[in-house]
Amino acid sequence: MIRALFTLLGCVALALGVLGIFLPLLPTTPFLLLAAFCFLRGSARMHAWLMSHRILGPYIRDFQAGRGIPLRSKCIALILMWPSLALSAWIMPVPWARWLLLIPGIGVTIYLWRLPTRPARQAGGAPDTPARPDPDQISRE
Repeated sequence: MIRALFTLLGCVALALGVLGIFLPLLPTTPFLLLAAFCFLRGSARMHAWLMSHRILGPYIRDFQAGRGIPLRSKCIALILMWPSLALSAWIMPVPWARWLLLIPGIGVTIYLWRLPTRPARQAGGAPDTPARPDPDQISRE
């Protein structure tokens, strides 16, 4: 019963994380981290799938390893977020509430710039993933 609850909560967190990719005020990384945690407790298969996912997996692995996010991702997030907030403020009918949109905007901007920035990959280089251990080395130890 508890495992099913964790799996369900992981699915909800994953859905919110994916929505956060497209909606500027919905954070992606915290929901993906929550999904990974819930799947770890509820479904080993779903956890393995999420961690090995070619798009979502690197975000979680890099964040857990303390490597941060690429500068390009930070810039894209901010470039998309601020015009979205400006459009929301322009559409909002309550003038004083427009200023409230600055709170999450400034908060997310500070949060992103305080996160470590992962170095750019070398031209033609492999992704920042740890190298697989040599099977001969493992058998010798």
